Parts: sequence; C-alpha cells; structure tokens
Amino acid sequence: MGATLNDIAKKVGVSQSTVSRVINGTAPISDEMKNKVYKAMKELNYHPNSLARNLAKGKSLTIGLVVDADNENAFANTFFTRSVYAMEKVAQRNGYSLLITNDVEEKSSPACELIFGHRVDGLILTASDLNQNILSALRNENIPWVVMGETSEKNGTMNWVDMDNLQGGVKAVEHLLKCGYRKIAYVADDLEAMFTKRRIQGYEKALEGKNTCIIFKEKNEEELERKIIESTEHKHVDAFLCSNNIIAFQVLQALKKLGKQVPTEIGVVTFDNYPFAEYMDPPLTVVDIDTYKLGSRGFDK
Repeated sequence: MGATLNDIAKKVGVSQSTVSRVINGTAPISDEMKNKVYKAMKELNYHPNSLARNLAKGKSLTIGLVVDADNENAFANTFFTRSVYAMEKVAQRNGYSLLITNDVEEKSSPACELIFGHRVDGLILTASDLNQNILSALRNENIPWVVMGETSEKNGTMNWVDMDNLQGGVKAVEHLLKCGYRKIAYVADDLEAMFTKRRIQGYEKALEGKNTCIIFKEKNEEELERKIIESTEHKHVDAFLCSNNIIAFQVLQALKKLGKQVPTEIGVVTFDNYPFAEYMDPPLTVVDIDTYKLGSRGFDK
C-alpha cells in the first residue's frame, strides 16, 4: 500500500490539513514548510491523487477530441496526426490531458457521455462531426468547445479555427498566372466541404470568374483520368490546381500518359505539402498548410 497524507503529516510533524494545503496550494504556506513536505513526499514515494483533487475543484483537466471512428482514413491522415500532436503538446504545457473519443451520431454516444458527465473541461470537434445531438449537449451543459475547420452552420457562440482557404485559392492561381499559364482547372474530390468551397471561391476570384474549369473527382479513378486528358486535349487546360496530394498524384499520372512535361508544358499546384508532394516527380509547388499551428490554435481557443 502506498504512502498516505497521514504518513506525510506524521513524518513532518504537522496536521494532514497542512500537508493538503501544501499540495493543493490553497493557502499561504512558508517555503520552509513546503520544502519539508516535498522532501517527505519524495522519501515516502507519495503521489497525490490528481483525479480526486481535480474532482474536488470541479475540473477534470482533460480536453476531449471528437473524431469520426467510421472514417478510418482520419486516423491515417498526416494532416490529422500533426494537428493532434500539436494539441497534445499544448495540452501538456498547460497541465491538461487530451482524450480522443468518437461516435457522435446518437444521444448516448461516448462523446455526449463525456459532456453530460462533465468528464472534460472542453471539447474539440472536426467540422464533419457536428450534428444536432452533440450541439444540443454542448449548449445545455455550457461546456466550451471549438471546431477544427470552417462550418456552414455559424452563430455568435461558435468558435472555429481554419486556414484562409479563399486566400489560398487566390494565391495559388496568382502564382500560376505569373508563371505564364492561362487556362487553369481546379480539381476537387469533395465539393460539399467548406474548405473546398472557399478554395474554389478564391480560384474563381483570381480568374475574375472567366475561363474557369472545375473538375470533380469521381470514385472511379479511371473517370478522373479521362476528365484530365479531355480537359488538356480539348479544353486546352495548361495548369491544374489540386485540392490535395492524392488528386495531384493522379493528375501527374494522367499527364504522363499524355506525354506532357511538368512544369514546362503544364503546371500543377496542390494544397498541403503532406504526405508526399515534395517526393513526387517532379516535386510540386504547394499551398502549404501549417497543420501543427492549426492544432495548437484550436486548443488555445
């Protein structure tokens, strides 16, 4: 059995309440007394029950991160893992733990149980995980929360963190125009996502709404390849702005089949440098997204 408060008190020659006040920092205690208590704790290998202390203070010192468990790609996504790494670092620096949970569709979901049970002091969600069940629970229980990524549902009480995707679209097109390309196509795989909508808005803004060409990636990769080849040969597209690395890779493969050289004949720019834009042949120009900073800002919110 481990040492107790009573063991520390006996060793130092003070009351248990004095030892408790030293550990919890709830009252002014002399440095001499603090040092005696800390020395006794070390000698007796005493470790305070942080859970009990936190519950007594009405805090868990834990922040919940909600992730869609049905989406296996989320856990393998480098974008996601770098953001989570940042959250964990910021959490530790501020004396908090990060708890990952999932399944937000039902009222009895693990995420909702965390909220109703006050087992977390705050919650971080991805934009794709927002639904009325979890929003209702958050508002009723008055727990602070923040959304990673811009959402279509906005109000005065919702905090969210995202990059300026519209500006990213503008900057990417401006770069391609500066390099001499004139017919630029945007290739997307999820036209409903807010970040895609914003990037397309930036793309169209930079082109002033003229000479635009939106290509949507179907589930069938052969269909995307057909669209790339058709837009190059018949629509005279001479540059592609891609939503992510995966699409950019597929665009490069299609262009190789056409015998087109990148970047001398056709330009390719993609969003985000991860996971492998810099390793492609040729290495691609990217609109880099600082996912570490995104994660840390989400926690700081």
